[in-house]
Amino acid sequence: MPRNDEFLYMLRNANPIETVMGSYVQLIRRGRNYVCSCPFHSEKTPSCTVFTDTQSFYCFGCGAGGDVITFTMKIENLDFTEAVKLLAQRSGLEIPQNDSADSQLAHRKTRIYEMNRIAANFFYTNLFKGKDKSGLQYFAGRKLTPQTVKKYGLGYASDSWDELTRLLSAKGYSDDEIVDAWLGGRSKKGNLFDMFRHRVMFPIIDLRGNIIGFGGRVLDGSQPKYLNTGNTPVFNKGNNLFSMNFAKNADTKRLILCEGYMDVIAVNQAGFENVVATLGTAITPEQARLISHYAEEVIVAYDSDGAGQKATQKAINHFADVGVRTKIIRMEGAKDPDEYIKKFGRDRFRMLIDGSFDATDFMLDKCENGIDINTEAGRVELLQRASKVLAGIESPLEREVYISRTSKKCDIPVQVLKAHIDSLLEKSKRAQKRNEWRSITAQTTYIRDDINPEAVRCKKEARAEETIIYFLLKRPEEWAETEKIAPADIFVTPFNKKVYSAILERMKNCENFSLSSLNNDFSEAEMGRISGIAAKNREITVSREVVNDCAAVLRNSNTRTSDELSNEDLISIFRAKSQK
Repeated sequence: MPRNDEFLYMLRNANPIETVMGSYVQLIRRGRNYVCSCPFHSEKTPSCTVFTDTQSFYCFGCGAGGDVITFTMKIENLDFTEAVKLLAQRSGLEIPQNDSADSQLAHRKTRIYEMNRIAANFFYTNLFKGKDKSGLQYFAGRKLTPQTVKKYGLGYASDSWDELTRLLSAKGYSDDEIVDAWLGGRSKKGNLFDMFRHRVMFPIIDLRGNIIGFGGRVLDGSQPKYLNTGNTPVFNKGNNLFSMNFAKNADTKRLILCEGYMDVIAVNQAGFENVVATLGTAITPEQARLISHYAEEVIVAYDSDGAGQKATQKAINHFADVGVRTKIIRMEGAKDPDEYIKKFGRDRFRMLIDGSFDATDFMLDKCENGIDINTEAGRVELLQRASKVLAGIESPLEREVYISRTSKKCDIPVQVLKAHIDSLLEKSKRAQKRNEWRSITAQTTYIRDDINPEAVRCKKEARAEETIIYFLLKRPEEWAETEKIAPADIFVTPFNKKVYSAILERMKNCENFSLSSLNNDFSEAEMGRISGIAAKNREITVSREVVNDCAAVLRNSNTRTSDELSNEDLISIFRAKSQK
């Protein structure tokens, strides 16, 4: 049975980082490396580099970095053990028994997945076989077929205080675990009760097929109308999307974004697999980035009421940040996709999708709300509103087209409107430069480093330490000589010392060192910092002489406290004192 580090080395070789990352983002080859737009923050110019020689990635924009395991942890929101299991499954490797012991967090997640599966089966069975048929009647009234109900695992939570919690307790789950899964709550007296009661239930499933939470809709006038699982170790409603487990397999680079569970289910039942919804909240930047991994274009099919239109505006902004084209459905004669399909059928809905109009058209149309463009005052107000939209269009060619169209509508010479837009763009550039300068000034006056706080005070020493670490990563075969030149106890900053010691320990005990072996001892942010040390020094030639110089900097440092001094330092101090 291979050692842990040896297995991680095999796992990394079986999952080339460029292949794994290429399944989530579009990689562009640059020499022997690749670049891409970082999937972990919004950007328009690619700042993330994949290094094929070290099998690592690093974003020079946000500092995210690491190896294929770190990437999988971040992109799939997994802990270390789960990411290893996913990559092993992807590559057909069998995890050695001594590596499959779950961490405490992984154990909690496993128990919650189990409870959610039991709860989903309980709700589904209760829908068909329970005494109360109101849930079944609700779904029948919404024209759902038995096949659709089964596909989505829909269910019903009866109007009972503790039916589910008693079932979970009988299966060996503690009260704390049931509350941890958000399936039960505690009364003021400490008694356990079911969180979901008298509601039709919608299981929420992640991309790997795990049931991570539930949405429940009341069948009477009580509030809240929809109740979603709160944050748990396996669920965050701002990071997941309803029905994404189906939509990700659709044979199209276009996704339809709806507002609610029933809209998604109705659209899916009509034959559109590529449909998703947020989980009771307006779309978040994280959800927009998740969609960008699977789609190049999003059709926003929100309700036609005021709240739906406001949410549409927010969605447009988030999708623009991640480079996804946005189109809008204009539904005439229906308030939402579910009602539209029931009234006009799926073929008309398909025509509606194909005829969806550009997000810029939507925003320019909104500019006309509440004003009379037949008056001079109305046209001036329209121009003021539209100018902000036009100045936000990045493509010069596209901007020219919309400037021409708007100038005709407002009966104003196109040159006048174009000059006004150009002045707005110039003003925006100046403001951006001022903000950048303020940011630089603020960073100069107060620099904070949450990962290695001592580096702010000990800049020269931290730089020397990073140079030695880079040399060790570049020449792992010389670890013994490097350790003699620069033993770990001369390091000044705690984080760099921990990194250096961990790398040396791995190199001593494992023939094939890789960054993967550090994942279990360092957080995602810390792995990003380690990758950054390697990425930022790639163009620098570091020789043994440079390492000697760096070690001298550390030995001559006066920044260490007395308990950080080496034995040689202490002997020198004692000798100096005895000679006085």
